Amino acid sequence: MNWLQLANEVIAGKIISHDEALAILNSHDDDILKLMDGAFAIRKHYYGKKVKLNMIMNAKSGYCPEDCGYCSQSSKSTAPIEKYPFITKEEILAGAKRAFENKIGTYCIVASGRGPTRKDINIVSEAVEEIKAQYGLKVCACLGLLKEEQAQQLKKAGVDRYNHNLNTSARHHSFITTTHTYEDRVNTVEVVKKHGLSPCSGAIIGMKETKEDVVEIARALHQLDADSIPVNFLHAIDGTKLEGTQELNPRYCLKVLALFRYINPTKEIRISGGREVNLGSLQPFGMYAANSIFVGDYLTTEGQEVNSDFRMLEDLGFEIELTQKQEEVFC
Repeated sequence: MNWLQLANEVIAGKIISHDEALAILNSHDDDILKLMDGAFAIRKHYYGKKVKLNMIMNAKSGYCPEDCGYCSQSSKSTAPIEKYPFITKEEILAGAKRAFENKIGTYCIVASGRGPTRKDINIVSEAVEEIKAQYGLKVCACLGLLKEEQAQQLKKAGVDRYNHNLNTSARHHSFITTTHTYEDRVNTVEVVKKHGLSPCSGAIIGMKETKEDVVEIARALHQLDADSIPVNFLHAIDGTKLEGTQELNPRYCLKVLALFRYINPTKEIRISGGREVNLGSLQPFGMYAANSIFVGDYLTTEGQEVNSDFRMLEDLGFEIELTQKQEEVFC
């Protein structure tokens, strides 16, 4: 397969076939540089060499009634994680200040649970209004299944984006969780879009799915027209259903990132949870397909040291995308 030629066809408007998508995942390791060259051609066409930085604020940890097999915060998990109720507005604002100072453009307020309470929505709404006024950050909320009136309130407060991952294919979903359906997740993304919030939805790779499942989830996100697509790689946590699962290697992870870029050429592709564990020393290569990363810690696992990420991006010759207020301060 001539990957660069296929990339140029994608830029020209081609939607790759199922066989071409599987060929990416099944490609020989010896061809990985050629594959990533094609992915970079697409990424560079739409995003140049800019990188979007994202930071997570874990606003509520644990106490989740859902049974998601990958999650240490699940009701079925025995992982020894820190648990606490929804944090205060002041704590959310303090996190936004750290994000601004670290040149993070998108601040992600994430909370465990099936869905937010009225109090949760009010805290987030009040905090976001002040974040916008003080720091001008893009704000993404991730609070679980969302109702119409909740989406309206978040939009009015200034929330830019809402994250709700599909996680895996429709076929594989019941293996991962039984307390909500795949359709529940799709519906939340549709509610988000309906009320003018930018939809963020992605996948977790390495949960005993097939390569056909990976292709299906990449296509489903294309059909949903998600603006931002976080690609997570399973960091199996002791005490969860998927404890001990280790199906990934760095080369396959790069092929997955390339697949998501070929199928979703115009979208923000973000290397997310598990990148440090699963990509290892090949992390820099991932940026030739992705144009966005999380910086700092995740929900219940540690991320790479922030300065290491900055050094990696600088060594690659990539440029961090700043907000207008950050440009006024740092440029």
